[in-house]
Amino acid sequence: MSKENIQRMRQASIGEPAWQLLGIRLEAIEDGFARVNLTVRPDFLNFVGTVHGGIIATLADSAFGYALNSLYFPTVASQFNIHFLNPANLGDELEAECRVVKAGKRTVMAEITVSTTSGKIIAKATGTGIPLERQQE
Repeated sequence: MSKENIQRMRQASIGEPAWQLLGIRLEAIEDGFARVNLTVRPDFLNFVGTVHGGIIATLADSAFGYALNSLYFPTVASQFNIHFLNPANLGDELEAECRVVKAGKRTVMAEITVSTTSGKIIAKATGTGIPLERQQE
């Protein structure tokens, strides 16, 4: 089933409205893993000149959603927690990588790292999802 889910997620990434608005790109997806990228634009900056936390969280959440749904479709988030560790700046190329660490019958837990492509860690996140189809098993 995961091959079908991975193909479904690749197709979904092409037309996802939020991704088109922000310029998010799906770089890699496989069972329980996803990597997405975006380039920081001037309209992503906050009042102190660094990337708004909501942009960083959206990138992390995007990798999270795609990694979970590569395993079980549909899966929805039940919890998401992010820690901002370093600022991101105009022109940075950001990537978020998500790995599922536990895929149970009722919940799926994952860890996400947002970093610059040069390796500076921007944020760490964790999330838990609920596979809707598996709830009926």
